[in-house]
Amino acid sequence: MEIIPAVDIKDGKCVRLTQGNYEKEKIYNKDPLSAAKYWAKKGAERLHLVDLNGAKDGKTVNFETIREIAKKIDLPIQLGGGIRNFQDMKKYFKLGIDKLIVSTIALENKKLLKQALAEFGADKIIVSVDIKNGEIALRGWLKTIELNPEKFIDELIQSGVKNIIVTDIVSDGMLDGPDLKMVEKLSKKEIDIIAAGGISNKKDLIKLNKLGIEKSVVGKALYENKLKVKESI
Repeated sequence: MEIIPAVDIKDGKCVRLTQGNYEKEKIYNKDPLSAAKYWAKKGAERLHLVDLNGAKDGKTVNFETIREIAKKIDLPIQLGGGIRNFQDMKKYFKLGIDKLIVSTIALENKKLLKQALAEFGADKIIVSVDIKNGEIALRGWLKTIELNPEKFIDELIQSGVKNIIVTDIVSDGMLDGPDLKMVEKLSKKEIDIIAAGGISNKKDLIKLNKLGIEKSVVGKALYENKLKVKESI
């Protein structure tokens, strides 16, 4: 199991939200670079960066912070949050970002998603499938649409997507465990899945692994010392 520490950036700080609520944030480090260095030192093999302001505003906001991390951290980085045009994609890849995570464009701009897959390769693009009460969330989790997650993933597979992150928003930041029933259902799809949301301890990781999940993004459980990167791996 590959454990990918999350470094969520909001207003220039490393924070964690509860259930994606921007009003329920907890600051864990005033310097996201310091947080990234910490997880690298603790044995992380990859980092998960999210520009939370960008996700909310639909545009790049914390670019300078992201550039500093990309420059000074010698680890592959997967980055998401407000990436909704081709120019930003090229800009981030030029920084050395390994993979880009998109969500909203997979629903609202399928032409751009197709262009990104063709230009950069399907291994470089991850689609975030964010689920809230059986619906798909987009625009920084501020909006939901009535779309069956299984149907959505089938559409992504048909469009050439090979990698997705599945997040149960209701579980995210709650430390109550992931939605294993949902993961089990989606894990039967012919697509590589990274699990996120609600992971609280090693037992959760073991259960996910038994469902065929080999990568997990973990946030609060790491910051609250309920999980350790090396031990989890």
